[in-house]
Amino acid sequence: MAFIDVINLSKTYKNGEVKVDAIRDVSFEIEEGEILSILGPSGCGKSTLLNCLSGIDVPTSGQVIIDGVDIHALNDNDKTRFRAYNMGFVFQFYNLIPVLNARENVELALLTTGVSQKNARHIAIDALSGVGLKERVEYFPSQLSGGERQRVSIARALVHKPKIIWADEPTGALDTKTSEELMDLILDLNKTNNQTFVIVTHDDRISNYSDRILHMDSGMIVSLESVNR
Repeated sequence: MAFIDVINLSKTYKNGEVKVDAIRDVSFEIEEGEILSILGPSGCGKSTLLNCLSGIDVPTSGQVIIDGVDIHALNDNDKTRFRAYNMGFVFQFYNLIPVLNARENVELALLTTGVSQKNARHIAIDALSGVGLKERVEYFPSQLSGGERQRVSIARALVHKPKIIWADEPTGALDTKTSEELMDLILDLNKTNNQTFVIVTHDDRISNYSDRILHMDSGMIVSLESVNR
């Protein structure tokens, strides 16, 4: 069995009498340590797919089996615990808390898993150093560039050493040069830690950093291809 096995996954939204099929019976596998990009135009269902894969949203039907665990068969408490220990999240607009500095934003991810504040401080500083922000640990989000804020977001996602990192348009708010630097960082982290990255993007340049690209349109998989990089 693959590390992540997606089986006949569908998601339908209802708006009164109108039904919208956001995901239509998709099946595929993701290997451990792989970088997979989900590529497609706006509205094709790629973010909905990411949300169902990660347990943020619940599919209408189908299964998502991660490391042998059918995550949508778990109750809410067990699903939350599974996500807290096994998953990290990176978002387009960083989702940093503005009144906390970089270190405190990263610490928060550890404190929710029971790490002591003293240990969380040291681990957070190490994580920020690992993404090139050793000199920025006490800076607040408003004092950081867009690329630096996203590096804080990545440090926060990685700090508890999750098996999977879900990234929804992680370079969407960045310029081309900063986007390339960020993707180089993700490649380095992937090689060093053998963590699985699943990245939603509409940008061909970003998807080419992946091992494979899953092309979506109208809620369906159009193709799944390997990348030579």
